[in-house]
Amino acid sequence: MKRFFKAVEKDSEGNWKKPKESSENEEEETKKEPLKFLTWNANSFFLRVKNNWPEFTNFVTTFDPDVIAIQEVRMPAAGAKGAPKNQGEIKEDTTSSREEKKILMRALSNPPFGNYHVWWSLADSKYAGTALLVKKCFKPKSVVFNLDKIASKHEPDGRVILAEFETLCVLNTYVPNNGWKEEANSFQRRRKWDKRILEFVTQNSDKPLIWCGDLNVSHEEIDVSHPEFFSGAKLNGYVPPNKEDWGQPGFTLAERKRFGTILREGKLVDAYRFLHKEKDMERGFSWSGNPVGKYRGKRMRIDYFIVAEKLKEKIVACEMHGEGIELKGFYGSDHCPVTLELSPSSNSQNEGPI
Repeated sequence: MKRFFKAVEKDSEGNWKKPKESSENEEEETKKEPLKFLTWNANSFFLRVKNNWPEFTNFVTTFDPDVIAIQEVRMPAAGAKGAPKNQGEIKEDTTSSREEKKILMRALSNPPFGNYHVWWSLADSKYAGTALLVKKCFKPKSVVFNLDKIASKHEPDGRVILAEFETLCVLNTYVPNNGWKEEANSFQRRRKWDKRILEFVTQNSDKPLIWCGDLNVSHEEIDVSHPEFFSGAKLNGYVPPNKEDWGQPGFTLAERKRFGTILREGKLVDAYRFLHKEKDMERGFSWSGNPVGKYRGKRMRIDYFIVAEKLKEKIVACEMHGEGIELKGFYGSDHCPVTLELSPSSNSQNEGPI
């Protein structure tokens, strides 16, 4: 192990003190309780690194989060074509994939990102995927990549990263889009997901939970800019047979009811809405439609921090950092970053559970 030595000093009687050895790990303060969090659907992490990195870097430097949760990484998992994939590693077996990984990892090695440890959960192709960045002064007790808490298993498409800390757990998810039809990869997939997440939050009672990410649902009418537009949205004129499935994915009555059940039975609180009771047409939405076309100015709040009820009195701030219909503060994505800040426990940063 690498050793560091302090300069030799004299004691009060003028005698030389014996130098003390200290390991690198002992030099670095280890904290137990992260308090500042950032979540962002990057809509291709690699493209954001190529095109929007200085602006996003400045934002991260200013906010200085302890934990960063990323969705829609869109970097393929390691493994040759036709071979089993390693969803925890980025593909690098072709010239193009090696170059893309090199560019991405170089960006993450520079300040402030070099101060974070990174975990990946990736899809087989440039689709979906999540990443979790945790400051190196925080040491998660465990990190798993599925709702079943099985050590080596990843969810399909890399949609989950769960980190357990000394006093709380952080769940980063990229929730499957509901889609428009009664099909295996649309309504049926989303129903199965909602059932599993309900089971997870009702059984996960050991430590307070912070659940964040692109949850692909706008819970109430206040969470969308134009409720009538989203309620009446159709794809190619198709109308599902069940009226509760009508409308924009993420704003169907069926999804919103299930989300309400998840919050209620999981004893969870929507951190943003806990602080912000009124509709904010400028900064109250995390996703914005294409500035060109019928979705111009149509916005939804689908990115969240959901926290255990026992944490709600510790919420200092929860903010969305995008503004207006021109996607200011979105850093090239169609989602803006969302942040959460908690107050320290009444006991010290490094003592006892919440």
